[in-house]
Amino acid sequence: MDPLAIASNYFGLIRDRRFIVPAATVSLIMGGLFSMFSAAPRVLIEGLQFTPIELGIFFASTVMIVFAAGMLATRLAPRFGLDRSIRGALLATATGSIAILLVSVFDPTFLPFLAAMCVFLLGMGIVNPLGTAQALSPFGEKAGAASALLGFSQMMGAAIGVWLAATVSHQAMFALGIVLTAASLMAVGLHAMRTKSNPSSPG
Repeated sequence: MDPLAIASNYFGLIRDRRFIVPAATVSLIMGGLFSMFSAAPRVLIEGLQFTPIELGIFFASTVMIVFAAGMLATRLAPRFGLDRSIRGALLATATGSIAILLVSVFDPTFLPFLAAMCVFLLGMGIVNPLGTAQALSPFGEKAGAASALLGFSQMMGAAIGVWLAATVSHQAMFALGIVLTAASLMAVGLHAMRTKSNPSSPG
């Protein structure tokens, strides 16, 4: 239990682009997911007059999309490589996020909101496992530290996302659209930086 060795491990990971870029990418998308968890009850109950039971059915149904996306990720990565699979999934999260923002402005009704949310969740369900694998795979000798730091960054992203979704606007769907769009576009940009700086990476 050498504090200097532990600190050195963490600082080494923070300075390593192989870890910090995919970790930050996943954390941004997870921040968006948790902002959805916090804002969706306001959107559906306050804005669309859902009952608590209907809200529960909504979450139970949409989680199946995440399960399906996780299964799809295991097929995409061997065929297209991690980078291309994550890039496509990030584009899906950005598309769904922008769609939610547009729905909140032009047609704040349930079915368009549901469709846009499903697109975001599909992309998120692919990015999360593949981005996590990309962040951790080069660091087998530091697996514990890398996993702990990734978990910390994800929870920080979640806390920031929830806070922003609650404070950006009093209109819950609009606030959610802003937060998801910002997080998704930043994640797309980060991933593009990684692939540009690692042109020989697979995919």
